[in-house]
Amino acid sequence: MSPREPAPDARSTPEVARETPFQLPPDTGPDAPVFAEPWQAQVFALAVALNERGVFTWSEWAAQLSAELARPGAAQDGGDYYQHWLAALEALLARKGVAGPDIIDAMSASWQRAAHATPHGQPIRLENDPER
Repeated sequence: MSPREPAPDARSTPEVARETPFQLPPDTGPDAPVFAEPWQAQVFALAVALNERGVFTWSEWAAQLSAELARPGAAQDGGDYYQHWLAALEALLARKGVAGPDIIDAMSASWQRAAHATPHGQPIRLENDPER
């Protein structure tokens, strides 16, 4: 077999996806945005950046995300896929001792206050939180 020939038991990505026990994000076509909302892109980028900085390995990330996706109650259409990314990231950061739920909750509340206090069209900065 040459390097360009697929292995005899090779399966296509759609075949593997059909056998996956959880749903992937919906495929909305080649021209559709990859992320439905900006926060989804942000949590994706954050996970990649933390991995690149050595906070966790990609194997650790894959195991945590798989565990989150395997939890009961997931949307059958995969519409909550990035909510699982967020839950996996929060759980992994807590497990690694980087940020526990109390810190994550406090930062989330601070971010919400900062967003409310930030003029439209301006970047949201935690310094804009009136309680900081």
